[in-house]
Amino acid sequence: MSGLLCFQCVRTQSVGIVEDLGQYKRIVGPGLQIIFWPLQAISGRLSLRVQQLDVICETKTKDNVFVYVSVAVQYRVIAESAYDAYYRLSDPSGQIQSYVFDVVRSTVPRLELDKSFSSKDEIAAAVKSQLQDVMNDYGYEILEALVTDINPDAKVKASMNEINASRRLKEAKSHRAEADKITQVKNAEAEAEGRYLSGLGVARQRKAIVQGLQSSVSEFSETVHDVTPKDVMDILLLSQYFDTLSTIGSNSLILEHDPQVVGNLQRQMGSSFLSSTKK
Repeated sequence: MSGLLCFQCVRTQSVGIVEDLGQYKRIVGPGLQIIFWPLQAISGRLSLRVQQLDVICETKTKDNVFVYVSVAVQYRVIAESAYDAYYRLSDPSGQIQSYVFDVVRSTVPRLELDKSFSSKDEIAAAVKSQLQDVMNDYGYEILEALVTDINPDAKVKASMNEINASRRLKEAKSHRAEADKITQVKNAEAEAEGRYLSGLGVARQRKAIVQGLQSSVSEFSETVHDVTPKDVMDILLLSQYFDTLSTIGSNSLILEHDPQVVGNLQRQMGSSFLSSTKK
């Protein structure tokens, strides 16, 4: 039986599977290869480049919310195990996808929706660990598994956004109420301090008036003889009374005048004077 030497090229980052009458013969690397045709042939080629498989899996969370989990698996053929990669698996993508479904649907249902978003790394690690243990036997190396998206239903998204908006609005109102409380407390403290200072001023004013009356009575008694302190007090009270009437009259107010007012005022001022003298 005659045959021909045939030249075949294998591209960079690829390997070729050479068969001899349908039986595995050898693996050839990149470059120019010579085979004895038709007895031999390169039956297939495997790329050694990193490949990515995107898998979208539907599952539900612990709180019964259905979500779509997107997983990206990055893998490549192990050159030394090219025989296993070519002959032992007919559909590596389907095999990887099946394991991704299995891991995702056994991991996510143990998590609530909010927790699943923060556990993407744990889900990805579980997928990678499971795939590495299995696919390595078939000549494939799992480089990375990434959970790229967790997508719940649109209505669930709207509900979550509304919950977040309500919580933030509640916090804003709480902060605003706290600010109003602080403002009211400060205003009350300022008002109390103002009243205290006002009362202190009135007390000092009254004390000064009493001291002035005492001094006036003493000086008048020493200057004018045969005049008792009571007479001096009557004169001072009468003078103060007329000054008061003059001040009120300048404001166009009409007050009822009773001579007994002077007597009542005298008794009140006398009592205040005596009490302050005793102190």
